[in-house]
Amino acid sequence: MTIDEVRAFVIGIDPKAGHYHSAHEGRNAFTRWQETDTLPYMGDGKHLGALRFQIDRFTKTEDDEIADAFEAALEMADDIAFNHLTDYERETGYIHHIFDCEAI
Repeated sequence: MTIDEVRAFVIGIDPKAGHYHSAHEGRNAFTRWQETDTLPYMGDGKHLGALRFQIDRFTKTEDDEIADAFEAALEMADDIAFNHLTDYERETGYIHHIFDCEAI
């Protein structure tokens, strides 16, 4: 999976999502994503272009539709493995959904 494919995946769920930061930070909810690492997966003697990336969804709504949409889309993606972590940030009041992903 390429960075452009990751971007298309994320933007397909939240068109307002930003790469590294979001222009919507400080509002009720926002999404940002970033690539974090390339992975050394090989197949047929060549690198498969595997990538590790993270999607961060910040919201003040307990049942956030976009966080749920990311969860559902990642569950359906055959080429992405993920771990969904949730943290409540008391200082800001945000619920922080962290999707740690690995994609081929």
